[in-house]
Amino acid sequence: MAMAVSVLVTGAFHEDGFTDVCDGFGGGWTKEKILDIMKDSRIGAFGTIGIILVLLLKFFCYKSLEDFSIEVLFITIISSHSSSRFWALFTAKTLSYVREDQLSKAKPIIQTLKTSNVLIAGIWGLAPWLAFLHNNYLPSDRVFGFILYPFLLQTFGYLYLRNFYKKWLGGYTGDCLGAVQQVTELLYLIGIVAAWKSF
Repeated sequence: MAMAVSVLVTGAFHEDGFTDVCDGFGGGWTKEKILDIMKDSRIGAFGTIGIILVLLLKFFCYKSLEDFSIEVLFITIISSHSSSRFWALFTAKTLSYVREDQLSKAKPIIQTLKTSNVLIAGIWGLAPWLAFLHNNYLPSDRVFGFILYPFLLQTFGYLYLRNFYKKWLGGYTGDCLGAVQQVTELLYLIGIVAAWKSF
């Protein structure tokens, strides 16, 4: 249900970016070729396989959390979406935009992005985690893991993708940001599952 609502609300905007990135890096070996493939509106084999895997992994993560109270599940869903969008925005702030296409949807937004915007996004993106500190939601021995595990995994995912984009493209595109959002959202859920199962 949470996955379906997310897709409906966003119009699968981030999922589309993720599939384009999978196709681009899966089929291209130069910056120009990667960007050309990512610009193609058609979805290829790499994109299809990639998005199926991501959606399946999200589904199994949510399935693993079916014993959660409604409060903890709600916090998990909100935090996974808010924090992953922060990481996408942080990527945009720490890398250069690489497309010269004036019709790009992402370029006007990125050109007006200020450090204060990123700080505000960070507060809104990471603040829901603090709800786990409420002593009625989780056993005290699990609170630390519920905050630390997802954060570490998301940070690793962000750093890996940022360096990967910088190496191959010299920066990012709007599709790259969509991929960051999808990957860090999934890593957040994996971190929550790991924290839940490790105690």
